[in-house]
Amino acid sequence: MGFSLRFGADAVRVLEEQQAFDGHFSVRRVTLQHRCFGGGWSAPLTREVFERGDAVGVLPYDPVEDCLILIEQFRPGAMRGYDSPWMLELVAGVVEPGESDREVVHREALEEADCELSELEPIASYYPSAGACSEQVRLFCGRVTRAGVGGVHGLESEGEDILVHAIPRLEVLQMLREDRIPNGHTLVALQWLALHGESLRERWS
Repeated sequence: MGFSLRFGADAVRVLEEQQAFDGHFSVRRVTLQHRCFGGGWSAPLTREVFERGDAVGVLPYDPVEDCLILIEQFRPGAMRGYDSPWMLELVAGVVEPGESDREVVHREALEEADCELSELEPIASYYPSAGACSEQVRLFCGRVTRAGVGGVHGLESEGEDILVHAIPRLEVLQMLREDRIPNGHTLVALQWLALHGESLRERWS
């Protein structure tokens, strides 16, 4: 048997829970105890957890042109010194109630990049910042059949202003090696593509 974590969900006691903030996003304040590796339970801990819902992302890939469809948009959380707060990213969106991951992929691809996809390949599921945020991200790679390259897309009602790029796969992987991809979701997906890109192109071509 391989590695397994020492504790599971039943090793946490929630003592108190309340809504600390409710705006565009929300914050939940939780008082809890958890099992300790040395035995027994921790002292009660109070933590604020940022709630923004789960997200699904897709890395649109055109195996015929061997290029990726990536989007450029402004991110307020990236305003830091002289760094540009515009990011080159994959397509992503928050999962709405009742939506499947695949429905989110196709909806967001159309909204953000005027992009249509056929096959979807699962990449990874992960928590970007589990010390403070409940969000889980689930990533896919999607085979591109059409994309609105060079166009500006996004929902005006959500304040989106998104520019669509088609960039050769090898050029994007070179950007990855040069530490020019600071967006977490995109970084994870491109690391996966660096391992699987050649075999994926053979299968999808």
